[in-house]
Amino acid sequence: MEKIEKTDFKYIGNKLLGWYKTNARDLPFRQTKDPYKIWICEIVFQQTRISQGLNHYNNFIERFPDVKTLAEAEENEVLLYWKGLGYYSRAINVHKAAQQIINDYHGVFPSEYEEILKLKGVGKYTAAAVSSICFNGRIPAVDGNFYRVLSRVFANDFDISNSGAFNYFSELAHLILPDNAGDFNQAMMDLGSEICKPRNPLCGECPLNKDCIAFLTHKVSDFPVKTKKVKASGLELKYYFVHRNGKFLIQQRKDDFIWKKLFEFAPEISDELVPFIKSVKTVQHKLTHKNLSIEIYNVEVDSEEAWNNFVSDNDYIISDYESSHQKSFPKPLENYIENYHTAYRIL
Repeated sequence: MEKIEKTDFKYIGNKLLGWYKTNARDLPFRQTKDPYKIWICEIVFQQTRISQGLNHYNNFIERFPDVKTLAEAEENEVLLYWKGLGYYSRAINVHKAAQQIINDYHGVFPSEYEEILKLKGVGKYTAAAVSSICFNGRIPAVDGNFYRVLSRVFANDFDISNSGAFNYFSELAHLILPDNAGDFNQAMMDLGSEICKPRNPLCGECPLNKDCIAFLTHKVSDFPVKTKKVKASGLELKYYFVHRNGKFLIQQRKDDFIWKKLFEFAPEISDELVPFIKSVKTVQHKLTHKNLSIEIYNVEVDSEEAWNNFVSDNDYIISDYESSHQKSFPKPLENYIENYHTAYRIL
């Protein structure tokens, strides 16, 4: 693609703002300029649809209404309130960033884009969103919505999987960026979510359809261009659900791999417990770049001596169904506990 020409297309951005004034979605975080709440909402909704994540966001803000409350909370409680959103490393980063704000910024959320970018887990998109919405920073919050809208408006075939896509589309966004960047960024989010959708876009309702080259040339489906696909790799996991009389053993994962700091079952057992294996269940589970195949062995220990020996020789936590609700598990293991509880009650 040729170098972007510095033609003034700001009228497009202003047209989008006009549409946004009468079509903006009524969302709770739209009623505030509090950078803490805007930051949390941006992290929550990065990989979650608003309709699916709104209750999680509200519950999280109710429990942790400000930076100080979040920073002082126990990490496991933060993970618990993140439950259901997935991507638990983000919850860990949010917690660390809150402590960073307390320690490095005296409890005041930084107002400059470059300083916001220094917070743990905050990338260019989130920093731009917080800066523009809360501090009038004139920065486009470039994400997938920007890629899609700009690709179609300009019929631009720059490959969005290219490592230079963010910088390229940031430059393109500046061509249409109006003075009110905060509302513009939110307008782009609404347009991309509600109108200029990846599939079956509602071009007839789009406020930019008279300026959209892809629409005018009947090539909307050709954009954005994406050629490089990340192939998910396979990963096999094995767990032993060791239980006796309604109690079962769990441990907390480390923070150097998938499911950071979540709780899991025993990854191995002693020879003494092998005779107590009753069954095995294989579960398939997809992560962003991993296809997991998980074997879960049902180890129902009838011997009190064998149970006590295994517990005393290993650093496991003894849990039951009720107390497990106060901890965060990967979804496949959480489902296994629910099924176990149902079966145990029937028995």
